[in-house]
This record gives sequence, structure tokens and C-alpha cells, in this order.
Amino acid sequence: MTDQPNRPDDSLADLVAVRRRIDEIDEALLRLISERGRLAQRIGRIKAAGAAPVYASDRESEILQRLCRDNPGPFPNSVLLAIYRELMSGSFALERPLRIAFLGPLGSFSHLAASGKFGAAVEYEPVADIRAAFAEVERGHADFAVVPVENSLGGGISETLDAFLDTPVKVCAEINRRIHHNLLSRHGLGEIERVYSKPEVFDQCRRWLMETGLLPKAIAAPSTARAAQMAAGESGSAAIGSKLAAELHHLPIQVANIEDNPNNVTRFFVLGCEPARRTGDDKTSILFTTAHKAGALVDVLNVFRSAGVNLSMITSQPSRRNAWEYYFFVDAEGHVDDEPLKAALAGAREHCLHLTVLGSYPRATVVT
Repeated sequence: MTDQPNRPDDSLADLVAVRRRIDEIDEALLRLISERGRLAQRIGRIKAAGAAPVYASDRESEILQRLCRDNPGPFPNSVLLAIYRELMSGSFALERPLRIAFLGPLGSFSHLAASGKFGAAVEYEPVADIRAAFAEVERGHADFAVVPVENSLGGGISETLDAFLDTPVKVCAEINRRIHHNLLSRHGLGEIERVYSKPEVFDQCRRWLMETGLLPKAIAAPSTARAAQMAAGESGSAAIGSKLAAELHHLPIQVANIEDNPNNVTRFFVLGCEPARRTGDDKTSILFTTAHKAGALVDVLNVFRSAGVNLSMITSQPSRRNAWEYYFFVDAEGHVDDEPLKAALAGAREHCLHLTVLGSYPRATVVT
């Protein structure tokens, strides 16, 4: 006797039963989410009594790493991270609304990185330049700021590195954001008369612009967000910018991901006033200038090597104070409270005219 195929009525009954079970799960999730929210409010009251910060990058890192480690599927980690990003954003709002400064205007890649980090339930403040982002945190006008510090293609961001020379704010988290450039316009390729964007963006999309004949139509703009704003207000215009800029200015994405190198990643710092606690998987950013003697930089680097501390990044900036003097920016693996790094910093200071720990923070393990 052979099995009979399922009848349509049987399939419909199965669909109804599965949907009913999903409804039951949604009701349970809603109860649990609400309970989590009430606990967040309680935590907010405890933090307020002790003047503790609402956002703690070490606690965030602990939660997200545990989610990825214990995820049984079928949802990939990226889905769970997106869900919990908004859940934590809502929890911030229940504890105390956060204000996040970023390098504007609205729709910039810094805006995209900030919203991807802190979610939709916080307040965002665009500022005109990177120094203003530092200043907003230092003055207490913003709880945190998000600024670019390094690009995988273009190297260190000089304005950010320079700003650390004159501020007490600390690095409390990092964000690695993949940068995708998109052609935004209400017109097809054959109707576009001008294309706005930053000169650096044109360099990163040069091959595609040459192949499509749009390179001669490129016009520099102060930012990708401003480029989108200009294109939205002019007939025959286009911009190269982010998906967020397309949404904010109601510009269709004519062609997505036009960058020549798909591995274009920008690293951002989250700036705050409170240091992050140790997580066991941390990085520490350091600023120093060496004594004026032969081999001084090698002496500093040898201290870290002898202590067994790996340096994952080193770059230099000319000093604005003294001619022919350079500041070095270093990322070291580990937390400032780890004994090997603590010993290395003490030894390095003997070879430096100036050394400042800019902050220890959880290492970003994903590129968003």
C-alpha cells in the first residue's frame, strides 16, 4: 500500500497549526521582552543612584558574544545581532535616553556606523567636524561620539588622530563598518549630467565611473551626505553615497556597490568619558612621542615585544607644537589592567617624552 499525497485540506490545516504556534511564541516573546524592559528600568535606577554610565561596552560585548556562541540556528548570528541591537537601544531609552554625536551631516557614513551601533531609540546629533564631536562629549552635551579613525584603503584619519592631543575623552568601543558606495539618482545612467561626492569616494569608484562614462561628470562635494542632498534638489544630478543617505533624501539607488574594492572597511571609535572594563578580548590605543635620541622608537617597540604584547597597528603624525617631532599612535592587544600591558606601558614611558593611554575597549569581532 503506497502513501497517499497530502491533500490541499491537509496542507492548509498544517499551515494554520504552524501559524497558531508562531502566534503563541510571539505572545511569550512579548511577555519576556516586557519583563526585560522592566529589569532595564530597574538597572537604570541603580545606575542613576551610583552615577554609573548607561552604556557599558564591556557588558554589550559580553551579551553579543554569548549570543553568537550559543546560537543554535537556524537564524545566522547577523539576524540575532540586529534584533538585540534594537532591544538594547530600547533598553538605553528606558534607563535614560542617550545622545550620540557623529560626524555629519545626516546620512554620512559616520551616521550609518552610529545608528548601527546604538540603534533607533537614541538621539543623534550631527556635528560639522571631528573636533566638534570630541568637544560635545568633553562638555557633556553628548554621552558618546562616533568618529572615523582608520580606513583599510586610505589609512589613518589625521583629523581624528590630531584631536586626541587636546582632549581627555576616552575610546570606549570600536566599530568596523564595511563601506559600500551606491549611485543615487532619480535618473537613469544615460540621463545623468553630473555626479556629486567626496574626492576620496571618486577615487574608490574610479574604475566603475570610467566604464560607465560618468567620471568626466564628477563634481566634488564636502561629504557624501551633502552630495545626496544636492542631487535630490537638482534635475539631471546623481550622488555617490550610502543607503541611509538614499533613504533620507528619497533618492532611488540606481546601482549598488560600485566601489572598485569590495574590502573597503572603515574603523570608527566610540568616544566617551568612562573607561571600559576588561572583557578578556580587548585592545588598547596609545599615543606617545619619543625622546630625541637614535633608536628611541625601536626601544619603545622592544619593550612591548619583551612583555609579549602584540601591536596590531602603528601610525605617526607630525606634531603641531614642535617642528620635526612626531606622535605615534599604537593599538596594543590587551587591556590596560592586564599585567603584561601594564608592565609594557611602564617600561615604554622611560623612552617617551609623552605617553597617554587613549582607552581600552572590547575588540570588534565582526564587520557590519
